[in-house]
Amino acid sequence: MRSTRIAISAAMLGALALPVLSATTASAATAAVTAAPASSCSSQPPLPYKVHATAVTIRSKASATSTALGVLYKSHKFTVHKKSGNWLSITDKTTGVKGWVSATYVYRDTRMCLD
Repeated sequence: MRSTRIAISAAMLGALALPVLSATTASAATAAVTAAPASSCSSQPPLPYKVHATAVTIRSKASATSTALGVLYKSHKFTVHKKSGNWLSITDKTTGVKGWVSATYVYRDTRMCLD
């Protein structure tokens, strides 16, 4: 009876000690990962512009009421020349159309920096 009680007590202590030991090894592994040198996000080049809508109207001027010249789709290749307010001057390489698109729908993704 006494040996059974001791065996059960030892098993319970072992079960309680196992999570504590694994937690210390996990925290040591995390410390080793965070000790690695992190690269600075400011040293990396900015991400490219992308179309964040199904399609965006290419306009003749930086105005929502100006003449529509074409449509910029996600699959089109384009270059951005300059930014004026909330508008981007672009050239659609796929169709050859030059004009302005809203920066609400065409913008750079944000780089995530983890310290």
